[in-house]
Amino acid sequence: MSTIPADKTNPWWREAIIYQVYPRSYLDTNGDGVGDLAGITDKLDYIAGLGVDIVWLSPFFKSPMKDFGYDISDYCDVDPLFGTLADFDALVDKAHRLGLKIMIDQVLSHTAAAHPWFAESRSNRDNPKADWYVWADPRPDGNPPNNWLSVFGGPSWQWDTRRRQYYLHNFLASQPDLNFHNPEVQQAQLDGLRFWLQRGVDGVRLDACNFHFHDRQLRSNPPATKVDNMMATDVNPYGMQAHLYDKTRPENLAYLKRIRALLDEYGAISIGEVGADDSLAVMADYTSNGDKLHMAYSFNLLTPDFTAAHVRQQVEEFEARVQDGWASWPVGNHDSVRVMTRWGGGNAPPALAKLVLAMQLSLKGTPCLYQGDELALPEADVPFELLQDPYGIAFWPEFKGRDGCRTPMPWTADAPNAGFTSGKPWLPVAASHVAAAVSRQEQDPASPLAFARRLIAWRRGLPQLRRGGIAFFDAPEPVLALRRGLAGMPGVLAAFNLSNEAVGFEWPEAADAQDLDGHGLPGSRNGAEIKLPPYGAWFGTVKAA
Repeated sequence: MSTIPADKTNPWWREAIIYQVYPRSYLDTNGDGVGDLAGITDKLDYIAGLGVDIVWLSPFFKSPMKDFGYDISDYCDVDPLFGTLADFDALVDKAHRLGLKIMIDQVLSHTAAAHPWFAESRSNRDNPKADWYVWADPRPDGNPPNNWLSVFGGPSWQWDTRRRQYYLHNFLASQPDLNFHNPEVQQAQLDGLRFWLQRGVDGVRLDACNFHFHDRQLRSNPPATKVDNMMATDVNPYGMQAHLYDKTRPENLAYLKRIRALLDEYGAISIGEVGADDSLAVMADYTSNGDKLHMAYSFNLLTPDFTAAHVRQQVEEFEARVQDGWASWPVGNHDSVRVMTRWGGGNAPPALAKLVLAMQLSLKGTPCLYQGDELALPEADVPFELLQDPYGIAFWPEFKGRDGCRTPMPWTADAPNAGFTSGKPWLPVAASHVAAAVSRQEQDPASPLAFARRLIAWRRGLPQLRRGGIAFFDAPEPVLALRRGLAGMPGVLAAFNLSNEAVGFEWPEAADAQDLDGHGLPGSRNGAEIKLPPYGAWFGTVKAA
């Protein structure tokens, strides 16, 4: 259970650990096959028992569920699928009694097409909300005003017969983009944030936070100088453009300052999702000077690239660009193939999950864990006929979408649907997940779950890992070698073998180190020689520099 104080003058969030819950798939308490807020409340003791500090809840607001809650039709109410406002209040109350903070997902850049704002906006060109969304006339030949593309495929413009104009949608056509150049839109979204802050929310995760503003001149994007698919599949042409004009506009910085000022009124925190051509630069801009986001994360460690050079490059480049900002380094979430499969292939051993967690908890930044990764769950194989994700349906079969990482959480191995629901689950429960259910892992002291609990508690006792500086050392691929240091304290050295083959190397800086307990991670040192079995790691301390 967390002991981090909720003092807004103390950057406690830099030392915290975030745990993401995808509500549809956590626990269903009413038998409709979809997880709900009551289910999350029921499992808060489990979450607190992991030792994490912040619970990030993916959207549970009213929605037609075209994108499973990331298309909101009422920002200030709970969708009946998940429960009621009273259920949410009960969740927050129990979380706070357990020492947990609650962070909610806020999707500000776009709404559902079913939102009353959009219904009014599209009704004609003269209504009070006519300018609340991004509308544009067609070109003389009837084509959209420019070449902007949707993240989910195809043009990001949809023709509307009512206004005889195109509207912008950076994601699904049923997710029209709001016009943040309109001050009324900015204020409406701030009012929605205030509604939840007044209910006791401790933080917000800002979805697609660099998509708020668009280029007023609607200039076309140029071709990309290199194809970047860090936030889009490689069969999607979205990565072939340099996204100069459809997102990451300079006006967004002033709006993020307005959000920060509101959050500061309540002592609440923020984390922003950044999907950009140069995500590290945007993360640095958005978290600098203590007047915008508290922290940001990108898709840069959510790719298949699992090399020491790649991990080192992401952290070092961010550190070089940022003055006083802060990063979060997730390796899994609801949009990415589960890390066990993405980095370990089809039959990755549990040792990989332990190695990845140890590495993640050793990087400078706030770790963000995704539900089920503490169980070492692999990506589930969802057949086409059971797919729910419109992204996957559009790009099948080369890209299967995001359903494989969103399948239900397995709680009890010998219960129907692994204890997730008494009904038919909205996505199937994978057989490989049943075998890794919480009920089984809690009986095994060598399980990934038991290891996660031990390692998180161990990190809490090492301020060097929570808030110290970071430096990397040259080591042979696939070894990631680093030092975390804090003034007046011994430095912590760590070496991680990111492969399934044993490796050894000479590390002069480790010659006089004192070994630290790796809590079951295999690895050893003899003088300056480090030996790491497959997916092994070694920790040690050295005198302060």
